[in-house]
Amino acid sequence: MAAGWVREPGASIPRLSQGNAYASKAAYQLLGHAQSTPDALQAPHRRHVAQQLQAPGSYLLIEDTTELSWPEALERRAGLGPVGQGKATSQGVLLHSLVAAAWPAQDPDPAAKRPALPLLGLLDQQYHVRQPVPAAEQAAPQKGSRLRKSRARESALWSQSLRAVGRPPVGTRWVVVADRGADIYEHLQQCQAQGLGFVVRAAQDRALVAGPAKTPAGRLFEQARAQPSAGRFSLALRGRPRQPARELMLQVSFSPPLALRAPQRPGGATGKGDPVPASVVRVWEETGPDAAPGLEWLLLCDQPVTHLAQALACVRQYTSRWLIEDFHKALKTGMRVEQLQLQTAARLFAAAALLSVVALALVDLREKSRLEPDLPAETAGLTPTELRVLRHHSRRPVDTVRAVYLALAALGGHLGRTGDGPPGWQTLWLGRRSLRLLVEGVLLAAQLPDE
Repeated sequence: MAAGWVREPGASIPRLSQGNAYASKAAYQLLGHAQSTPDALQAPHRRHVAQQLQAPGSYLLIEDTTELSWPEALERRAGLGPVGQGKATSQGVLLHSLVAAAWPAQDPDPAAKRPALPLLGLLDQQYHVRQPVPAAEQAAPQKGSRLRKSRARESALWSQSLRAVGRPPVGTRWVVVADRGADIYEHLQQCQAQGLGFVVRAAQDRALVAGPAKTPAGRLFEQARAQPSAGRFSLALRGRPRQPARELMLQVSFSPPLALRAPQRPGGATGKGDPVPASVVRVWEETGPDAAPGLEWLLLCDQPVTHLAQALACVRQYTSRWLIEDFHKALKTGMRVEQLQLQTAARLFAAAALLSVVALALVDLREKSRLEPDLPAETAGLTPTELRVLRHHSRRPVDTVRAVYLALAALGGHLGRTGDGPPGWQTLWLGRRSLRLLVEGVLLAAQLPDE
């Protein structure tokens, strides 16, 4: 099934089976088997990723949560919960993923643009099904807050993923990279307890403390914004809905080491827990007095930041977080996980676990095209027949990895103009699909009898 989805991402199970009813039935039985859990199906892949993380070096553990939703059919699909804005009628699951990537020993990009990274794979995935608000909370608003605090928090997903990966070995640095959803006291504490680094975008204007007595020392945002600019750099932002792609000139500053005060938790007063030591790197876009506020990132980092190069390294690690957003897009758009017709949560989650590994392979297409572009074309991952067909079709020299991926991008519709930028994973995926069809045509033509 996985090999079929690699050949044809997003295909339905009957299409993967090529009309073979027995193969389709076997696929449905596999996905419905009690032992076909996401953890079991991904176990060999995760072990392979964990083994790669044992080698000396630095690695990014990129973490995020997305919603998977399926349209409501005549009958609700068993095992799903409310998601999205219309939680009363929508059905789906929260998917929390932890993706590993290797970080280069020598930072190759002084302009603070994200370097290409070897994607290692998925270290952990969790499926969290929301439960409707209990009737007791709705009936007793005064007691609702206490009841709500006693329930398991969705924010616990972040710490659970970290516990699943353990501690890095000696001589190895693992850095957790995440957006504002990870700015959780317990999550930062878990990083500290396991010896993990972190670069997390701050969401909370946390109180600061100083010294063993935990003396109040101001607020995080005020402290970060009080630091003078240490330099500037350019950053290319990708396009978003109603927001075109643009190139920004950004300022960067950094603060001396801080200590984040522990928040109040059930059974513990504010500040009772140990503070979390961190540095903060601020990135911001200067705008005029009458303009709308520009981009601003406040990045919490585990290591002391004492000069501009260290601050820029944290920024580049944070910009690598886009890899997991591309993974989510590949899972939903490329693999079409939300169009699966399976009728139970267990089968949907089992299929999503397989599709997740294939979705990462789609994203890795782009990364490989940028990692070592000058290597011989034979190292690009194509079969000899695929490479021969691609060379014949392109009618130009295809001697390097870069030339292979440009030829694939052209098959996928990339025009290669000066302002087009490098091809993305979607264009490369379309090119691979077109190349596969061309190769199938060549092989069939070779089998046709002479007229």
